[in-house]
Amino acid sequence: MRRFIIFVMLLASVFSFSTNVMAVKKVKTDQSLRRGETRTTLDPKLFSNPRVRRAYQVAKDIPAVLDSIYCYCQCEQGFGHKSLLSCYVDNHASQ
Repeated sequence: MRRFIIFVMLLASVFSFSTNVMAVKKVKTDQSLRRGETRTTLDPKLFSNPRVRRAYQVAKDIPAVLDSIYCYCQCEQGFGHKSLLSCYVDNHASQ
């Protein structure tokens, strides 16, 4: 009986894990929120400051998310930026 309970618990754990993995794979980025930045971000290795390097790495990893966020530093007017992602296609975000 004890082996059966352990087997059921193990089976439930595997099923739960596989269901979570499948759910993650089904997530898609909502393209309707994108503001249209098409330029690529700068390479994070160009920066010596670890915090700046990390910020540029995040921008490189999730560009669709940053392109969906309005930049509140008014760089849209002065620099022609389209979204928060635009700050990472040049050194603007490192300033």
